[in-house]
Amino acid sequence: MRERSVRRYGSEELRRLRFIRQAKTAGFTLQEIKQLLELDAGEDRSRARELARGRIEALNEKIAELRRARDALQRLARECGDGSSGPCPILTSFEI
Repeated sequence: MRERSVRRYGSEELRRLRFIRQAKTAGFTLQEIKQLLELDAGEDRSRARELARGRIEALNEKIAELRRARDALQRLARECGDGSSGPCPILTSFEI
């Protein structure tokens, strides 16, 4: 049986790990997080703000895409419930 090693982190490493986790939660890519970490040391507010605005725009696009998908699925579910015969609109919409 193999022993598990326990990693010990200092306060700076823990701060960096928390930063990465929070940035990932905000939707930043690993490349963007790398840039943010580099900015963290240099205090380049304008670049950090630019990255954040880009992330906000991408999130807004994703939200719009998810809303369209939800609306389409709600419509299909309604149509499926309204009909009593024939193929299910949900299943036929996913046909190849």
